[in-house]
Amino acid sequence: MKRLLLATLGLALCVSFWTPAARASEESKTWPASDKAKQFVKDTIVIGFFASPWGAGWTEDKHLHDYLVRSRDAGITGHDMTLAAGTHTWEDFLDQHKKYRSTMSQKPDKFIFVRSIRDIETAHIRGSTAVIWNTQTSTILNGDLSKMAALKDMGIASMILVYNDINRAGCGSLAAFNGTDFGLTDWGRAIIDELVRYGIVLDLSHTGKKTTMDAMDYMDEKYPGVPYVFTHSLPAGLYKDTANAMPRGCYRNITDEEALRVKKSGGYVSPTFTEWMMDGIWPDDITPQQCADMIDYYVALLGADHVGIASDDMFTTEPTMNFVRANPGLYADGGYMTDAFNKGASGCGEMSKILAAVTDELWKRGYSNEDLEKIYGGNKMRVYREVWENIPPEDDPMDPKSRRQIVNDLREDVSVAIGNHARMKRWTKDNLWE
Repeated sequence: MKRLLLATLGLALCVSFWTPAARASEESKTWPASDKAKQFVKDTIVIGFFASPWGAGWTEDKHLHDYLVRSRDAGITGHDMTLAAGTHTWEDFLDQHKKYRSTMSQKPDKFIFVRSIRDIETAHIRGSTAVIWNTQTSTILNGDLSKMAALKDMGIASMILVYNDINRAGCGSLAAFNGTDFGLTDWGRAIIDELVRYGIVLDLSHTGKKTTMDAMDYMDEKYPGVPYVFTHSLPAGLYKDTANAMPRGCYRNITDEEALRVKKSGGYVSPTFTEWMMDGIWPDDITPQQCADMIDYYVALLGADHVGIASDDMFTTEPTMNFVRANPGLYADGGYMTDAFNKGASGCGEMSKILAAVTDELWKRGYSNEDLEKIYGGNKMRVYREVWENIPPEDDPMDPKSRRQIVNDLREDVSVAIGNHARMKRWTKDNLWE
């Protein structure tokens, strides 16, 4: 079985070698953690999510490379990475895709562009970064559903219909917060049809509640058994009774009702380690305990089989806030977001800097390693297999525990191969070339 999976993953001896780069100066704090927790993160398939588009999150190639070096060093397997949001067009999407790909092409052995769960497993084994594209708007279709085939070919793994405001598909969470949510439109339903047809995950983050519930109704009625998700959404009930909580809460947070619908579909909900969405409870840096609170809330509500993780990290806040100020129509929230950053939140919970400490905290709260493996990446892998590859869990020929064991055994084999390769190069140089 090991040989079969090794062949499927296409490893051969294409292992990657890297040396850590200099650290950048993003604001997020690095939290202390036990060596055991750090090793657990490295041994586990971990899939994060960051929303840091070129120009509004990273502005130099080095920013992206440094961030992902830290990520690889910490053992993070990969990330959902946002391409386009708001009212971006097809041309905007292509520009962002080109910039990401051209920057990553500078270090081609460090990245695997994901088309299947085997690509994620390969990234884990090789120590590369699994690149999973997400788009936070359907406006990139430019009104042309035939573009969905091209998006699939380009690796788009999940799509949000509406980002914050209103578009042809429906209403976003900010529009709903401001009193307008007419629900899912016929165009939105047509987009969902194409998402299901091409095996792209429906992501309901940033979407107004009525539009969200309409989309869930449509999925449940027409495509029962196909899961949908919230890739980065905090629970509205988490901090609502805290003294400093905002009266209406953050407009991006979701209700328990919405989260429970996701569970029924077989999907997952990932809380986001982002201070400004925390209903007024904004520290200088989000703590591991607060991240654990978010995970705890959803596990208590949904069970460990339907929870993921997401940083929604923006790398550094300055270009993000410049983007917010330059696009006031996208963030007409009465100053909510700007006030949050002005209150002193200095960085998101960058996954590489906080996840090991979160692991220690969750262990203290009684979480098992199996629970954490599901939350950190296993639940996403299950949904990806169902939607991308049309393989429901009951038809998977291998149980998750066996799959994890085989992948980690292969990872150890590759580590040995890397060590042997390095020793052979040194021996050859010392004994034959000099």
